[in-house]
Amino acid sequence: MIIDCHGHYTTAPGELQKYRDAQIAGLEDASLAAPSARVNISDDQIRDSLEKAQLKLQRERGTDLTIFSPRASAMAHHIGNETTSLNWSRVCNDLIHRVVDLYPDNFVGVCQLPQSPGVAPVNSAAELVRCVEELGFIGCNLNPDPSGGHWNSPPLTDRHWYPLYEKMVELDVPAMVHVSSSCNPNFHATGAHYINADTTAFMQFLTSDLFKDFPTLRFIIPHGGGAVPFHWGRYRGLAQDLKRPPLEELLLKNVFLDTCVYHLPGIELLLKVIPVDNILFGSEMVGAVRGIDPRTGHYYDDTKRYVDALPLSAADKTKIFEGNARRVYPRLAAKLDAAKAAARR
Repeated sequence: MIIDCHGHYTTAPGELQKYRDAQIAGLEDASLAAPSARVNISDDQIRDSLEKAQLKLQRERGTDLTIFSPRASAMAHHIGNETTSLNWSRVCNDLIHRVVDLYPDNFVGVCQLPQSPGVAPVNSAAELVRCVEELGFIGCNLNPDPSGGHWNSPPLTDRHWYPLYEKMVELDVPAMVHVSSSCNPNFHATGAHYINADTTAFMQFLTSDLFKDFPTLRFIIPHGGGAVPFHWGRYRGLAQDLKRPPLEELLLKNVFLDTCVYHLPGIELLLKVIPVDNILFGSEMVGAVRGIDPRTGHYYDDTKRYVDALPLSAADKTKIFEGNARRVYPRLAAKLDAAKAAARR
């Protein structure tokens, strides 16, 4: 099985954006506000939005299952207040649940958290519990910067975050560290803000003892880990200078990277410097980069082609495509094992 750990519902029907527009308008004029948690989208509209995009590409590229979450750039936790974020998150998460119900063999859900600047992260725990225990989701996306590019929250390693981590450990679910849109003009969202956040999260983890406090807590840093693989020697050296343990001991039991790197040399580098046990296949297809590379004639985000091109053993490819996702997302492993057992009956 080939599991894509990084998919967002970027092709959701237009009614979702109309809801969001009304919600934002209602912040200035209450008479324009959207209902608290209702959006009118039919099952046929959901099917149409996926059959021409994610499902079509799954079939063409030979992937089986996508770990699917709301559109990351649309989380926009900096807009409105805590109630705004909660209502928006519930609408988005419920829509992902409908996708999974319609296509249980193709998608499994990961939730958006209702974070808001200045609000304790633990306030997002109730929505995490609802999504995991009621909707069957297997993880969450965690925004380290709810301010949208101003970075005024404490580092991910601060005790500010600990009550939410306690709930993640209790539920045995990982988080993908994923920022949202940037309202800071210095940082292009997908070209700078995302990659900055990935690199920043790794450095925060390196300088802390977070995983001594939470030895089973797991994070996926997306987009190939940002600048981390390219500067692996820098991070090894910084850990050494700071009298930290080796990175393999300090971080790599808890931190994982995906393959959302959109050229073959980048994937080759990723596999040269990061242990294969810490790499999950991901594409973020129909995401940040949607075009065709004129040098290859293939879509930039067809990352399976890059992994297939590497001289890896069958065992290592199995880890990247399936085994590591099962380890990092134990609730996914349980779902897959249950489905296999049911098929045998």
